[in-house]
Amino acid sequence: MRASWRRRPEAPPTLEGRTAFVTGGTGAVGGAIVRCLARHGARVAFSFHQQEAKARQLVDELAKDGRSVKAYPLDVLDAAAATRLAETIGQELGPVDVLVNNAGLTQVLPFALIEEEDWDRIMDVNVKGLFIVTKAFVRGMIRRQRGAIVNLGSLAGMRVLEVPVHYATAKSAVVGFTLSLARELSRYHVRVNCVVPGMLTDGVSVNIPEKQQADYRQHCTLGRAGTPEEVAELVAFLASDRSSYINAQAIHIDGGI
Repeated sequence: MRASWRRRPEAPPTLEGRTAFVTGGTGAVGGAIVRCLARHGARVAFSFHQQEAKARQLVDELAKDGRSVKAYPLDVLDAAAATRLAETIGQELGPVDVLVNNAGLTQVLPFALIEEEDWDRIMDVNVKGLFIVTKAFVRGMIRRQRGAIVNLGSLAGMRVLEVPVHYATAKSAVVGFTLSLARELSRYHVRVNCVVPGMLTDGVSVNIPEKQQADYRQHCTLGRAGTPEEVAELVAFLASDRSSYINAQAIHIDGGI
């Protein structure tokens, strides 16, 4: 029987004393990242856009375990709000050492039916939002000469797959953003990496038709979909000093495609 990640012994805290901010913390992957960073000892703040009830539920869940977690509303396209939030988190939890850009949006449409407003919306949330939030939080990292940024990409932007063109384009841009920013921020001792998940058991992958899911499993060397929790562990690793020699990488976590 294949061993489950849930049966592994809990890893020792590796983010003790750090403050992390995660965008889009109410989704399947975002929630898993928030839980994982908190379990590794970080003080965690996360944003939500419309899912306030889910955000409060996650905060309450982690509070019962004695974890320091706070939720904040944020539209990632509101630059002034992002700047204010960076200041608020710094005052309430401490200066942000770890930024996880997880917020994203997808839309299942064939190319011929994508309208200009569809294209703009996907590019805005997935790319412009990434720029706005990073700019708001990176200033403090530069001043302190310390930090780690982890961006969430997608296999959709890295492989020839049957996926929405505008979503694939946006996720490809995340990788380019990561590589260029990593080079620029290296002088300030701030690392920037990208996590590139393949098909998962939850999140946007649930919208993939069963036929395509079966085809993925057939061509995946591990023969299965991944879990949000497995992605979260990789994010936590890249956020910690355990990965101190890893920079400007787009690391695939796809089971071997």
